Amino acid sequence: MHPAQVSQWKKELLHNAGSLFEGQRGPKPINAQNHSARLYAKIGHQNLAMDWLKKQKKRLLTGVD
Repeated sequence: MHPAQVSQWKKELLHNAGSLFEGQRGPKPINAQNHSARLYAKIGHQNLAMDWLKKQKKRLLTGVD
């Protein structure tokens, strides 16, 4: 890394340091519609996983490939 690059970054940081912490902290608000879509997607994924596990259990118990 070139010293000039580090120097440039330092100048930018010192110039913009006041604005680094102006934003609100904490978790971002949850978009209800997006949240529901993610939950339904997760439920669907879990259902697929359960179906696959059931088929694998049945295959192992019956010895059918």
